[in-house]
Amino acid sequence: MTWAQILGEWPLVEADLHEHYGIDLGDDRLLRSRSWRWLRLRILGLLSTESRLARVLLPQPDASASAGRPTARR
Repeated sequence: MTWAQILGEWPLVEADLHEHYGIDLGDDRLLRSRSWRWLRLRILGLLSTESRLARVLLPQPDASASAGRPTARR
């Protein structure tokens, strides 16, 4: 996954940042007072939680595709 892919989903990033962290990206003072690293870590954090961004960029395997296939036994 690339930053181009993440930034290509900016409306999802913005909505998720607000929902999960309470970050309003419309607040210019907030963004000027924080580093790129601060924002980067929170955006990457969205990929490790149940978020819109994660659903789009990290889709789960289709459960119906694996239905009917035998499971491996140990």
